[in-house]
Amino acid sequence: MTNHDDIEPAQALSPTDYVLSELQLFGYRPFDDQPDPRPLPEGKMIAGAVVDMFDALVATLSDTRLEPDLHELLWSTVNMFHRAVERIERQLDDNEQAQHKSQREQNGSEVRSVELERVTAEGITLIERRNCLELFRDQAIERFEVHTGSSWRPRSGSLVNHRALTAAMIDSRDFIAAKRRSETEVMLPQGAKIALTGGLDFNDHRLIWERLDKVHAKHPDMVLLHGGSPKGAELIASKWAATRKVPQIAFKPDWTKHAKAAPFKRNDAMLELLPIGVMHFPGTGIQDNLADKAKRFGIPVWRFGGA
Repeated sequence: MTNHDDIEPAQALSPTDYVLSELQLFGYRPFDDQPDPRPLPEGKMIAGAVVDMFDALVATLSDTRLEPDLHELLWSTVNMFHRAVERIERQLDDNEQAQHKSQREQNGSEVRSVELERVTAEGITLIERRNCLELFRDQAIERFEVHTGSSWRPRSGSLVNHRALTAAMIDSRDFIAAKRRSETEVMLPQGAKIALTGGLDFNDHRLIWERLDKVHAKHPDMVLLHGGSPKGAELIASKWAATRKVPQIAFKPDWTKHAKAAPFKRNDAMLELLPIGVMHFPGTGIQDNLADKAKRFGIPVWRFGGA
């Protein structure tokens, strides 16, 4: 009774066996959509590891034919951590957009609530990872300066320490972008942003005023975003805003800079403010373009006056 293959065929591995085998081989690994609960390395361990890395390179390459390459290799070691920080920053930008989208989609359901909790936890984890990698980079900068006698500076981008909220070096492009954002934030009224788009030939002012009044009643702090057209639906909406004392921002196309693409670039700029909804009145492909892009961002589109 030693051979039972003809009585009971060989069984495939169970899912539980697969999970246990993976844990034995590789340890715990979170999925891409899960926050990682494992601890971050302590500051003393980071400092010691960086010292060991630099000391090993210096001891190995000094007084050898590779010594002329030592400076560049030490610079690249610091840059490795600097680039890692930049990568986390890009992931944080994506996470911020995901959080905005999830906030707009909240409807009281447990599924939406859990999703928002998940992306929020991911954002917190990313911030902690970024700060830890900045500590790696800052320690590496210190060792670079000790061994070379010169200051480390990135060849592109800014050198910012988010833990201490300081900037050792700011790239001019980053400075200009931050300056523009700060100026815009001063000018940008606070409140629920509602975008409106409509064609030059759509002049049903009663419908437009009626719909705007309903939205205003629901969002008393609303800020109206529109395309600033000289006639049609957007002009009517602008006059409504002036009469109702509602703040408005006109996004006029920059024909000089963007030529034929100007209306579509204008649509992109309007959606960058992440309005909570888009009021769509009949028009052309320009209006449809704004509505389609809004839907891709998860922004609700309310269509009036047409199919």
